Amino acid sequence: MTLLACPSCDALHDVPDLRVGQRAYCLRCDRMLVSGRQTSLDRTLAMAFAVAILILFALFFPFLSIEELGFGNTTTLLGVAAAFLTGWLIPLTAAVTASIIAIPLMRVGFLVYALFPLWRGGAAPRHAARVFRWSEALRPWSMAEIFVLGSAVALVKVADLATIGFGPAFWAFCAAVVIIAFERQITDSASIWSILDDEK
Repeated sequence: MTLLACPSCDALHDVPDLRVGQRAYCLRCDRMLVSGRQTSLDRTLAMAFAVAILILFALFFPFLSIEELGFGNTTTLLGVAAAFLTGWLIPLTAAVTASIIAIPLMRVGFLVYALFPLWRGGAAPRHAARVFRWSEALRPWSMAEIFVLGSAVALVKVADLATIGFGPAFWAFCAAVVIIAFERQITDSASIWSILDDEK
């Protein structure tokens, strides 16, 4: 038996060891508490790789295009993030770039380093628990969805002045935001910590 607190409502539960395919849910809010070890690794790594591929795609393909009076311009995700890279706005631009690009990619790197060898059936790499803890600590600082909402508000205001086109990178980044939000809800940290504890 393992004593677990629900990440949503903090209710405490005595969770028994589960068989393959079994899941444990919170009795108060119905949030999934434990989903099984292999399922946790499969799901976490699948979403990590998906986020990495989508963000890297968004970095190198057209993100937005603006056209007015026969003049047009196309920019990438980095170009959008660095639009205000001047003067006293440099720290803000750096923070935005970190929260929408660097931190999500760092989290992916940490998760792959800590969990991929275990998923393949090998031993945990050195400092795997510490690296996974770093990935969990970075989770609140990955704010890609805030960037998308801010961009949407800005584009609504600009739409009356110019013709705006969304490139493939925009939709890829939106998909990455959805996966990041989904990953926050279904990641079974308790099972992953249990696996890492057994590897010590």
